[in-house]
Amino acid sequence: MSVPKYSDRVDEVFKALADPTRRKVIERLVSGPASTSDLAEPFSMALPSFTQHLGVLERAGLVTSSKAGRIRTYRLSAAGLDAAQGWLADQRRLWEQRLDQLDTFLVKQQEQT
Repeated sequence: MSVPKYSDRVDEVFKALADPTRRKVIERLVSGPASTSDLAEPFSMALPSFTQHLGVLERAGLVTSSKAGRIRTYRLSAAGLDAAQGWLADQRRLWEQRLDQLDTFLVKQQEQT
């Protein structure tokens, strides 16, 4: 059985979600689009440091941004989550198959005793 190969996007998604600040940004964006300053408000860090977090999320495909004048607005993007969800679904299928094989083996062992 071969293990499917995944793009670098999945790696980027999990790296992006590994940081608690970025997870909180994602959680905030679930309720709708927000500007950079609105997203940064709850965090006690310099704006340039915070925008680096937004850049990581954008490169991972988890958010998109648009600019109107001087205001940049961020929105959730399904692309990154879809890549991660596909990887997780494949892992689940592999483990379910392995557990089914173990169950079959254990039932045969029990029948032989």
